[in-house]
Amino acid sequence: MAKRKLAAKKNTTTNGKPSTISVERKQNFLKASSLKPALVGVLEDENEPSEDDKEDEDEDEDEDEDEDDIVFEADESDEEDEFSGIIDGALSDSDADTENSDAEDIDNKDILYYKKGADGKPRPIYKAIDPHYSSDDSDREDENTVGNIPLSAYDEYPHIGYDINGKRIMRPAAGSALDSLLDSIEVPEGWTGLIDRNSGADLKLTKEELNLIKKIQLGESLDGVNPYEDTIEWFSSKTEVMPLSAAPEPKRRFVPSKHEAKRVMKIVRAIREGRIVPNKPKTSSQDEEVIYDLWADDLPDQTPHIMHIPAPKMAKPTNDESYNPPAEYLPTEEEKEEYIKTDPMDREKNYLPAKYSALRRVPRYDSFVRERFERSLDLYLAPRVKKNKLNIDPDSLLPKLPSPQDLKPFPIKCSITYEGHKGRVRAISVDPSGLWLATGADDGTLRIWEVLTGREVWNATLSADEKEPVQSVEWNPVKDSGILAVSAGEKIYLCLPPIFDEAVENTGQEMLSAGWGYAAQNGTKSNSLEEISKEPPAKWTKPSSKLSSLGVDVVIVCRKTVKQLAWHRRGDYFVGVSPEGANQAVLVHQISKHQTQSPFRKSKGIIQRAQFHPFKPMLYVATQRYIRIYDLSIQSLSKTLQPGARWLSSFDIHPQGDNVLTGSYDKRVTWHDMDLSTKPYRTLRYHTKAVRDVRFHSRFPLFCSASDDGSVNVFHGTVYDDLLKNPLLVPLKVLKGHSVVQSLGVLKVCWHPKEPWLFTSGADSTAKLWTT
Repeated sequence: MAKRKLAAKKNTTTNGKPSTISVERKQNFLKASSLKPALVGVLEDENEPSEDDKEDEDEDEDEDEDEDDIVFEADESDEEDEFSGIIDGALSDSDADTENSDAEDIDNKDILYYKKGADGKPRPIYKAIDPHYSSDDSDREDENTVGNIPLSAYDEYPHIGYDINGKRIMRPAAGSALDSLLDSIEVPEGWTGLIDRNSGADLKLTKEELNLIKKIQLGESLDGVNPYEDTIEWFSSKTEVMPLSAAPEPKRRFVPSKHEAKRVMKIVRAIREGRIVPNKPKTSSQDEEVIYDLWADDLPDQTPHIMHIPAPKMAKPTNDESYNPPAEYLPTEEEKEEYIKTDPMDREKNYLPAKYSALRRVPRYDSFVRERFERSLDLYLAPRVKKNKLNIDPDSLLPKLPSPQDLKPFPIKCSITYEGHKGRVRAISVDPSGLWLATGADDGTLRIWEVLTGREVWNATLSADEKEPVQSVEWNPVKDSGILAVSAGEKIYLCLPPIFDEAVENTGQEMLSAGWGYAAQNGTKSNSLEEISKEPPAKWTKPSSKLSSLGVDVVIVCRKTVKQLAWHRRGDYFVGVSPEGANQAVLVHQISKHQTQSPFRKSKGIIQRAQFHPFKPMLYVATQRYIRIYDLSIQSLSKTLQPGARWLSSFDIHPQGDNVLTGSYDKRVTWHDMDLSTKPYRTLRYHTKAVRDVRFHSRFPLFCSASDDGSVNVFHGTVYDDLLKNPLLVPLKVLKGHSVVQSLGVLKVCWHPKEPWLFTSGADSTAKLWTT
């Protein structure tokens, strides 16, 4: 089948007609040979195919009409080579070696045909090698190339080059004009309309190549760099308020200028000499005639003054004010009834739209006089002066504070409620380990609770008549001492509750009993008669058997009721405050010597609170309106703070010692920065009733305030080491859990020594623990 197709196609041109040129050349060639009669018949048979061959050709054409490349592979040169090979093979019968070798080659299935070589002998043409994956075909090309030779050199030839075997590469068939038009309309993917200079076919580009060409046309970068990245502001675009330099102003800006003084004196001399006449009247020329424009407006066009304010204009009439308005502007019956029922001050309009057939039927306007009067008022009350209004955003005036969520941890909920007292819980304190909580109430009882469980582990009634309320409770700051100071009435009790182990109890016993021996040795010594005649401000006595069984080791009897106790950081001294004690209102007690001192000879007001500095030898004493700071090393007044309150209720010192927090009965909480001023740095007014107590946390930047309104306000207070930076105060949480009883709410607060937990006690006979 293939041989027939090849024979038929060799005798046809690209148009499918027999090639007369090749037949004539073959006949002329055969005339010169002795085998002319035989070969001419063969050629005629080849030129005239039989009926079987025709049927085979028709079947082959129906099977595949796209195999057009085979038609163009045979040309005239190939035909001459084939026929010359056949003739030479037929005439070379005398050479037996050649015939035997040819017979061996013919038996080989890989031989396609024979071709005359350069030596005149037939040369076999083998099949093309079909490469497999095992062979190395990395250099194989999918399409033939013609090298760097331009296609214009082959314009006169049907081929465009040669392949690796030396065969001609025929020019691709060019479609008809209609096919070209359809291809151009369909625009296949990658079509460019250009011709590939290497293969002569249509040049098609991939998506990556098209994107690359687009980037080159748009002038974009090709290496993946983003040319539109965000701008880095190396220099701030915001206008700074503060100057770049803090240098003081030069003196020349405040001293009058001598140059200006010379110029002023020069003008003064010219005025005195008459060369300059001030306020000289303008000379008006009388010869000029005044021409009036009869057709001009009443008011000439004048440039308004910079402060001129035109009168308010009246609103222009709308469609519903017409005597014949459109139907959609006319009110319905329901709208008319609603208009009549509405108060005149609340009506949107002063009239109801109505429709009339003619203008002469429009009645008199009832509100004409009233509207004219209101217009006169508008003109009379119109402003005559412009006032520049400052467009200030109210939010910009507020300080920008961080979110409370970013300032955690801080107490937010009530976890445990300690119930058991029958009166107001006035005193509360946590031991240095944070495990035990001591509370004192108006019922005269002292109770100790386990912090984590809320279980009561010990209680005692200290006063004999059970009517003296417990005013203050404070644990000794030394961790291993276990000493608890309690004030009830005029007495101060130093207790060792039986809740600690033997080592802690022995340490506390040694600290309390050491003073008895020192007092016995030095109690009878005196240097002058004045010391003998003076009565001691307080008396140290041993407790009764009943109190001793309860754990009380020392009883200090004062002259007046002790309202407040505060320990020194070393645990050997503590101060007691008796507001009614006059010059002995503040007493300093020493445990190791069992001595009491009165540091003041004269009282400068009713003393409310007293407290030692966290690490300096200073004593803070608060009266009703002032806080006085005394330096104990030189025994003199160091500074006086002025909170500006009518009656101070409490105060506390920051752990770093440079800031003081005060609370007053006039609902204010003030923050004092002692390095900045003696007056408050910030005043906080968040409570609606009197503030009872304020406290700083010893570890976390937290402080709180308790009030009679039953709430506790928790704040964040950060103190920076930079002296030029002000403290940061942020309100965090309002804790509400105590009920108000007889106008009294939360009476005392206390922070946990290690955790951001808060203990509160109130007039509702309970104490609460607030945790995070």
